[in-house]
Amino acid sequence: MSAYKYLKEEVYEANMELPRKGLVLYTFGNVSGIDRQAGVVAIKPSGVPYEELRVEDIVVVDLDNQLVEGAMRPSSDTKTHTLLYRHFNTVGGICHTHSTHAVAWAQAMRPIPNLGTTHADHLVASVPVTDVMSDEAIKGDYEHETGLQILDKFKELDLSPEEVEMVLVACHGPFTWGKTPAKAVYNSAVLEELARMAYLTLTINPATPAIKQSLVDKHYFRKHGKDAYYGQGC
Repeated sequence: MSAYKYLKEEVYEANMELPRKGLVLYTFGNVSGIDRQAGVVAIKPSGVPYEELRVEDIVVVDLDNQLVEGAMRPSSDTKTHTLLYRHFNTVGGICHTHSTHAVAWAQAMRPIPNLGTTHADHLVASVPVTDVMSDEAIKGDYEHETGLQILDKFKELDLSPEEVEMVLVACHGPFTWGKTPAKAVYNSAVLEELARMAYLTLTINPATPAIKQSLVDKHYFRKHGKDAYYGQGC
């Protein structure tokens, strides 16, 4: 029996939620999860269709990308995941998709503006987009450089990965994260809906302004922080 059975099962279930939510086609995406005490990451194997994926196929690597367990190659995005885990210390799961509307914003190289309360319910800022990767970086360790692009943008904008759990990689697509793999997938679904809503809003009225700060604060902090009152509590 695998020493990481619990983690592989959790990551498998999170991966299988992607096609159920319409966030992936064929092999377009991956979810990982981390056991920080053991120092290992479980992630979808590269290029395996979701309808063929099994729990035992999930690959386990360490934070230096060395294979710990598994018969298949891990996702080609593994180095992006492990770099984010090394720098975003509270993250327990990471998700990458090529969902249609989020990718459209990434390809347009535009952040998704905060236009309404649905967006404000989930984060106080626009969904950031990274800079376009240089030719030198593309020719180098591409997946590692993708992670650096994300880290650089969060540093530039002084964003907290706990408050902004999503990003667009310019010309590529979205990455999201959360305390668990399931929460990372949840955030991917939310991001796709925010991207779709913003696209429709700006199609109807290209001059739509950002939501005013008082509404951002009301909607965000009624769900987050010590004074949150949305839902049923613990």
